[in-house]
Amino acid sequence: MDLTVSIAIGIIAAATPLVLAALGELVTERSGVLNLGVEGMMIVGALVGFAITFTTGNPWLGLIAAIVAGIAMSMIFAVLTQALMANQIASGLALTIFGLGLTSMIGQSFMRKTVATVPKLDVPFLSDLPIVGKLLFSHDPIVYLSIVLVIGTKWFLDRTKSGLILRAVGENHEAAHAIGRNVVAYRYAAIAFGGACAGLAGAYLSVVQTQIWAEAMTAGRGWIAIALVVFAAWQPYRALLGAYLFGGITILQLHGQALGIEVEPQLLELLPYLATILVLVLISQNRLRSNTSAPGSLGKTFYASS
Repeated sequence: MDLTVSIAIGIIAAATPLVLAALGELVTERSGVLNLGVEGMMIVGALVGFAITFTTGNPWLGLIAAIVAGIAMSMIFAVLTQALMANQIASGLALTIFGLGLTSMIGQSFMRKTVATVPKLDVPFLSDLPIVGKLLFSHDPIVYLSIVLVIGTKWFLDRTKSGLILRAVGENHEAAHAIGRNVVAYRYAAIAFGGACAGLAGAYLSVVQTQIWAEAMTAGRGWIAIALVVFAAWQPYRALLGAYLFGGITILQLHGQALGIEVEPQLLELLPYLATILVLVLISQNRLRSNTSAPGSLGKTFYASS
């Protein structure tokens, strides 16, 4: 039972950065913008969060700095695509390459260093309950924040005027502009939210989960987060479930030998990425989906008419 609980806790920790990154990309895409720079924003958030935490000794400052860094990276993408009308796919790929290269150069001085992490919550009585206490009431605050963000995002998109306008912008930006909505402003806000979530997701890896900095430590999680948005059919709750599914696959490859799985470790390491490809293939072949189509204006450049 101890191993089972340990694996379950590991799944939650592994899923949290995927939840954050996927949720940010989901909101961005619901506004009609396809940002493939999630990996770049995550790795910059990981480095900035680690650097500030190491310098100040305060992990909360590190996490806040990572959010700011993620927003700053997203604004580069926003200016390129919304002001300069650059291609969204090319700009997103460039953002990822830029983030990986920049952190590789700057992060050398932080190699082989460790930082203090965010303490886990300890709820009196509840945390001491057998099994349930460890599973539900003994995680770090970011785990609970990620779940709150999912609920809040679902409520925002479905129940608020601004959320409905954001969805309208993503479905048909020309129609939204015709009725007087500021398409570009809504997309800037959505892109900034995506950057904040990606930056926090990256910092979670370096500050909370591992307490170390390593080059390219995001290891493709940004791409998995983008795939999760499609897997979730642009729905926040499905993104949460998908992230925990992929988190489970990640932990499975880490605990494979302990579970008695006699498979080459290299193959186990491939499992999260093979699962990503498989999910996308299955989704593309599923013709029975309802209310799961991509936003109508996703990836399309908006030209404001007078």
